[in-house]
Amino acid sequence: MKPIQLDDLVLFENDDLLIINKPAGISTLEDRLEDINLLNLVRKKYPDIQACHRLDKDTSGSIIFAKNPESYRSLSMQFEHRQVKKIYHTVVTSHTAIAHTEINAPITIKNSGYVVIDHRDGKSSTTFFTTLKNFSKWSLVECRPVSGRKHQIRIHLKHAKHPIVSDVDYGGEHVFLYDIKRKYSVSTGEAKPMIERVALHAFSVEFRLPNGGDIKIEAPYPKDFAVLVKQLEKYAPA
Repeated sequence: MKPIQLDDLVLFENDDLLIINKPAGISTLEDRLEDINLLNLVRKKYPDIQACHRLDKDTSGSIIFAKNPESYRSLSMQFEHRQVKKIYHTVVTSHTAIAHTEINAPITIKNSGYVVIDHRDGKSSTTFFTTLKNFSKWSLVECRPVSGRKHQIRIHLKHAKHPIVSDVDYGGEHVFLYDIKRKYSVSTGEAKPMIERVALHAFSVEFRLPNGGDIKIEAPYPKDFAVLVKQLEKYAPA
């Protein structure tokens, strides 16, 4: 992974908050298996800053940090009362036609760290999904989680039989250029997936600023996600 230049990732900043476009491949918080995490990198510039929420290591996109206790408290309360509106974009391994479809399926975290749908003991979890664009065998989908459970979007899409591209832990398959481009040939051992991580991006966050006023911040697609969508648009139209 290339060295991260924090200034290149900033989407919004004021005296209270810092919102950055998190790269995929780095944990948000301290991970005993990793030497580097996003919070420690941000704290090199702002020693007292706190993460208001987290994204999975493989997920890219908008993430909010608070520079002072008052701002952290404000955002914590908004997250607790589900007042922060989060939108994710993902590419799924299926052709879909869904519009504001609700999936309400309770989730349990297993000892392995993965999650399962558990109608007896699981915690209530709700996500809304809308198809943004169809391709031949894939779809670009908008995800609006109401609750914020671990791997919620991933397990809900698996449950709906629309697993995320490259999310092999939850039934997703890799996409290769030879899958979509006619007459494309590749030598044995040379093929690489078009995206090598879970194709999930935290596209936007919308909330109330600690000192008043609403704000919505959008995070541009990172290169791997943008290339995947562009190639599907070019070579795999619906």
